[in-house]
Amino acid sequence: MPENVEILEQRAYVTFLAGNGDYVKGVVGLAKGLRKANSKYPLVVAILPDVPEEHRQILESQGCIVREIEPVYPPQNQTQFAMAYYVINYSKLRIWEFVEYSKMIYLDGDIQVFDNIDHLFDAPDGYFYAVMDCFCEKTWSHTPQYELGYCQQCPDKVQWPEEDLGPRPPRYFNAGMCVYEPNLDTYHALLDTLQITPPTPFAEQDFLNMFFREIYKPIPPIYNLVLAMLWRHPENIELDKVKVVHYCAAGSKPWRYTGKEENMDREDIKMLVKKWWDVYNDESLDYKNVGDQQDTRGSIIKALSEEAAAAAVEYRNAPSAA
Repeated sequence: MPENVEILEQRAYVTFLAGNGDYVKGVVGLAKGLRKANSKYPLVVAILPDVPEEHRQILESQGCIVREIEPVYPPQNQTQFAMAYYVINYSKLRIWEFVEYSKMIYLDGDIQVFDNIDHLFDAPDGYFYAVMDCFCEKTWSHTPQYELGYCQQCPDKVQWPEEDLGPRPPRYFNAGMCVYEPNLDTYHALLDTLQITPPTPFAEQDFLNMFFREIYKPIPPIYNLVLAMLWRHPENIELDKVKVVHYCAAGSKPWRYTGKEENMDREDIKMLVKKWWDVYNDESLDYKNVGDQQDTRGSIIKALSEEAAAAAVEYRNAPSAA
């Protein structure tokens, strides 16, 4: 095997897709964005069985490596999630089983990459890298952080009263983007721990924050700009330096954008939505149009990945969904 192909094969981006809805557009946009940013690494799409064949073909036509996974469910109880659909997000834990890759960067399907971030693969091993989140959203209203007005994005604004509430909350990340190392021991520990961990409002994001608390390393917000940061903590954002945009604010999905929801009429939001569409509509970024050399390289990478995945399946059985 050529040495350069082996190196490429050890790393990949990965995203997650479920159902037959319009999120497939987000994943197509992400694939094209990574190409425009000249990433060296492929995009793996972990899909649930309910993703229709038509959408799988679309993804493969855009050079994605499609991997079907089984759903993962949390223990059943009466906990109400912040969003009803969060329950299916526990299936993302399956990506720790993709051990044909030594390191992966996970990106939600409503994320776009506007500048090359391949250098994040070179971060020291043994840690979980992600961008710190914010405690100011109303969905945090069940927490003392929200009640006090304390937020890790501006920790000096409101001091945490340790004498009354104990140590300040540990750093909390947004799980829409992270750098991690697939590992079977970690994979099994994740699924085993899930079965004894009561679900909480932010579902798998809360769970991952708990599980990786000791090895979490924050990275700058340019690697995962949650759009709400533009109006919650503008002092922390340099928009012209942002490499990764996360369209997770209500009404911000570019393929559903109307501009009518709260904060969606902002000029910076309009600009970022337009940037997403510019990438999505650029036919020169379609996989079939990116040039023979990249096409050949992508085919080799995809074939090698499928062979590695098949070999992995032969010698172990994934645990059934909880």
